[in-house]
Amino acid sequence: MNTPKMLTLHDPNPGGYFYKEAIKTLRANIQFAGKRRKIIVFTSVFMGEGKTDTTFHLAAEMAKLGKKVLFVDADIRNSQMIRYFGLEGKLLGLSEYLSGQVADANEIIHPTNYKDLYMILSGHYAPNSSELLSDPTFSRFLKAAASVYDYVFIDTPPLGQVIDSAMVAQFCDGAVIVISEGSASYHAAQDVKRQLQNSGVTILGAVLNRSEIGGSGHYGHYGKYGKYGKYGKYGKYGQYDKYDRSADANAEEEQEEPVVEMPKEEV
Repeated sequence: MNTPKMLTLHDPNPGGYFYKEAIKTLRANIQFAGKRRKIIVFTSVFMGEGKTDTTFHLAAEMAKLGKKVLFVDADIRNSQMIRYFGLEGKLLGLSEYLSGQVADANEIIHPTNYKDLYMILSGHYAPNSSELLSDPTFSRFLKAAASVYDYVFIDTPPLGQVIDSAMVAQFCDGAVIVISEGSASYHAAQDVKRQLQNSGVTILGAVLNRSEIGGSGHYGHYGKYGKYGKYGKYGKYGQYDKYDRSADANAEEEQEEPVVEMPKEEV
């Protein structure tokens, strides 16, 4: 088995005090959802609502408690991880595994410079992303990963624009919708909620992101699903960010690597 390189993640948006406290609140709510809620999908209505940022910071905060967390980038249409974290190289990921180009899932699970936080990148763009993500191979992998990791957090495309999140949600224990205040209409958010419900996943709640409280600045808020303001501008979805970014190759503390044992494929 090829040993995946360590990813040195450069957090571009660490956030202020209130944001960090809100992430800790979200972490606590995820924990109180119960031990059976291990595989959790995160989606949004549109692009630019802070979904990836929220998911990453939640994963990092959960890892600080000594929980082994696997962060899966399942946005194989329009991944922003390479640019977001300033990564380097032609890194294989989820699309290569689900399409059969990589046989062992452990070859795409990267340790990171955050202790107990591991990452699977999206891999290269695939035009048949919905088919790949709904394949039983992905379901088997997630179940196997959940036996090794305490949490598997899956960052998916905005469900208000493409269907991929619903394909992933059917394999998950829970779902969280991230919505930026003032960006998505109530009806658009309800459509996303209905699509998730149709997949059979339990909706754990919604994160109201970038809400202004008492003039103290923007921060995320976790709570029950409610009404939202009118949606504003959002970008075109579907363009792929090339794997040509740079990052430091700092030597980090050795960690014992979790190994995902995949069951034999049923005939």
